[in-house]
Amino acid sequence: MKNTTNDMPVYAPATDGETMEAIGERIQDYRESQGNKAALIDERGAVSWSDLISQVNRIANRLRTAGLKQGDCVAGLSENTREYLALYLGTLVAGGCMVPLSGMASGEALTLMIRDCEARFLFVSGKNLALWSGIRKAVDLPEENVIGLDTAEVGQTLEQWLGDVSDQAAPAPVTLDDPFNIIYSSGTTGTPKGIVHDYRFRQRQMIRMSRFGLDGNAINLVSTPLYSNTTLVSVLPTLFHGGTLVLMAKFDAHRFLELAEQYRVTHAMLVPVQYQRILAMPDFDRFDLSSFKLKLCTSAPLRAEVITEAMRRWPGNIREVYGLTEGGISTSLDCAAHPDKWDSVGLPTEGAEVRVIDDNGRELPRGETGEIVGRAISMMRGYVNRPEQTREMLWTSPEGLVFYRSGDMGRIDEDGFVYILDRRKDMIISGGFNIYAVDLEKALLGHPAVADVAVIGIPSEQWGETPLALVVKAPGCPETETELLDWANQRLGKTQRLAAVEFRDQLPRSTIGKVLKRELREPYWTR
Repeated sequence: MKNTTNDMPVYAPATDGETMEAIGERIQDYRESQGNKAALIDERGAVSWSDLISQVNRIANRLRTAGLKQGDCVAGLSENTREYLALYLGTLVAGGCMVPLSGMASGEALTLMIRDCEARFLFVSGKNLALWSGIRKAVDLPEENVIGLDTAEVGQTLEQWLGDVSDQAAPAPVTLDDPFNIIYSSGTTGTPKGIVHDYRFRQRQMIRMSRFGLDGNAINLVSTPLYSNTTLVSVLPTLFHGGTLVLMAKFDAHRFLELAEQYRVTHAMLVPVQYQRILAMPDFDRFDLSSFKLKLCTSAPLRAEVITEAMRRWPGNIREVYGLTEGGISTSLDCAAHPDKWDSVGLPTEGAEVRVIDDNGRELPRGETGEIVGRAISMMRGYVNRPEQTREMLWTSPEGLVFYRSGDMGRIDEDGFVYILDRRKDMIISGGFNIYAVDLEKALLGHPAVADVAVIGIPSEQWGETPLALVVKAPGCPETETELLDWANQRLGKTQRLAAVEFRDQLPRSTIGKVLKRELREPYWTR
């Protein structure tokens, strides 16, 4: 990776006496102290800490003999597997910067990502061979630097590439300012932005998350992909503290319940749609989930009615986490402690500060709606090769403090709890009035016929744009689109009323459960 972020300030507030304990060095101790304890479990069985560290060290040593220098990028294109996790850790032990890529991205976007970070190596799983085949000429990586994690179709398997390399521990001497990973946003469409996390960012996050019980005693069921920061927020502290991961290559609600019961799972990081699908399983209540201590939720606000059902039927607390992959904004809602605040995303976490600003960058008082901005102990170094976009994300307070702009519209109540209303770009402006889709969606979800819904803005000659509800009906419900439209509009304010309701079989979602509203809007705006 080019040294393109070193001229940017580190926006993370300084911590006195902060020391460095790199994950690549720390996990070496678990080879002996954890020995035969399972480091990870997948559908092929368990991998002990001893065997995992042996594989991690072999990968690290082979990367270095193949020419990896400290700070160089290693890209991975794979579903969650034991080999991919070992690659991630091996890259860190070698002093490299890991770049996990999304298998949901287009070939064009993947090409841009690999070129942007100047990846020295690419590791590909068999399930992603078709994607790789479509871009291999455009990427132009040396053939010997493309390795198959579980396939020889790219020329060599991981084991062939490793050969007889030693598993001796030799972790690289990294610093808090060294790059840890690059997470790319806009992986499905649009121009991807590479978010650089350094060791300072990740170390602070791993320590903070351990306070939620993600420590050496955790058995953490991982059902979201490793290229997502959502996943890494819980995976990395579990590994850092010597816990156990149960890996799912692909999420399936019933299989999740089976694994949770079988392995006495204590923790899981889930996104809202996963909660809904798990709780909707007809045999949910027959599974023994009494080992759960905490479920985490992020990527989108978890609806109050879903929290209500989960708290009633699923043992253990729920803690909702709101933040950006870039860092800066960090809130948490302890659902057991604050049952009257389930419509919020909680309070700022330790060391974090959240404010709300208007369109002109002026700070707004509590209770008023505007864009949420924040600063926290974990903040990115910047976007790779995009200093202008990094600067656009910043808001400087009257006291001279640097905050990150979230792009989310919301408010802070009198008790300091943060409420998210909509993405700024998804906000509907109809006849000069701001309409927040979440308010309309919440109203529609009050009808038993509505299983899922997304409200978007579509063109209107009279109002500029107007709200349209795209509804997935609950099975067996006879209501028509017109009946639902009339029912909803009777409960909405005059300026909020829907122009129409359209039924859909399903809503398009990303692999971490976010509704792809840009995809939903596009046909209406390109007609």
